[in-house]
Amino acid sequence: MNRLCIFGEVLFDHFPDGKSVLGGAPFNVAWHLQAFGQAPNFISRVGDDAEGQTVRAAMQRWGMDTSSLQADNQHPTGKVTVTFVDGEPDYDIVRPCAYDAIEAQPQAADCGLLYHGSLALRETASRQALKRLMASRPKTVFVDVNLRAPWHQLPQVSDMLHGANWVKLNSDELNLLYPSSKSRLPRAVDFLSEYGLSGLVVTHGAEGAELITDNGEHYTAKPEQDIKVVDTVGAGDAFASVIILGLNNDWPLDITLQRAQLFASYIVGNRGATVSDAGFYQQFIKQWNLAV
Repeated sequence: MNRLCIFGEVLFDHFPDGKSVLGGAPFNVAWHLQAFGQAPNFISRVGDDAEGQTVRAAMQRWGMDTSSLQADNQHPTGKVTVTFVDGEPDYDIVRPCAYDAIEAQPQAADCGLLYHGSLALRETASRQALKRLMASRPKTVFVDVNLRAPWHQLPQVSDMLHGANWVKLNSDELNLLYPSSKSRLPRAVDFLSEYGLSGLVVTHGAEGAELITDNGEHYTAKPEQDIKVVDTVGAGDAFASVIILGLNNDWPLDITLQRAQLFASYIVGNRGATVSDAGFYQQFIKQWNLAV
């Protein structure tokens, strides 16, 4: 297996009732991969504050490597303020924060598979740190597009995609990044060709997902009809973690997609983007014959 490096934000979502929830797409992905026995190297930065200490303690309890979790005495730990307008959530992603200032770490450069998103690249410092990691030429670069207005610029996102081997995005993001009059599949195929990708995964919410490769493979997966939905936050991160798991363990791509859809379906039945009960993962570890 390749060594997994997960680069990007860790943050707390703060709700009007005073509740805060630990998350951030890269953190969620790393959390799931740790539960699946993949020992990811999570490369991020937190403030030298109480929330930063909470992040580090949570990782240590979960058995995660904290050697690449940097401490920042000038910027606070990442924060998103969630408010509700007419029942719809609105997100204020606070800037600047610690994950905007991730520093390059030579000892973290030994990456077989490097995962990153788009949010943590909004500032120069973190972009330069990622550039250093990319210079070590990881075997596979997996980009999880998470467009969060106003923290993305399309030319910058395009440059990021040109450095990827695999990309995951949702159908709305595909439409935004690659406007076309073509129907869903031809548009996805053109997108894959435009960026020279090995593979593309497009999620369609309740409709499921599809996977396309540069050699013409095309697979689809749909959620089970009777799944219980409690909270859809983090479903895409759960999905991405199993796609990475499959790539890292050389699973057939059709099986990888089906397993990713299954795991995401189970995650939405829980409150929050991650699960702190290791027993939750045991059914998948056993079914998928993972060595943990």
